[in-house]
Amino acid sequence: MQAATTLAAALATAGQQGAGTVLRVVIVVMVLGAVFLAWFLLRGYGDNGDNGGND
Repeated sequence: MQAATTLAAALATAGQQGAGTVLRVVIVVMVLGAVFLAWFLLRGYGDNGDNGGND
């Protein structure tokens, strides 16, 4: 719910400053989301030393 509040505040200030600030915020959030998604999906590919007993 805080994300909606933050977005509403960003949109309120965008009326005074133009669309550049909102666009910058959206791009930063998208990049952070992509990094988090990549980390979440790729963390399962790490080798934890357990080969299932097939040594």
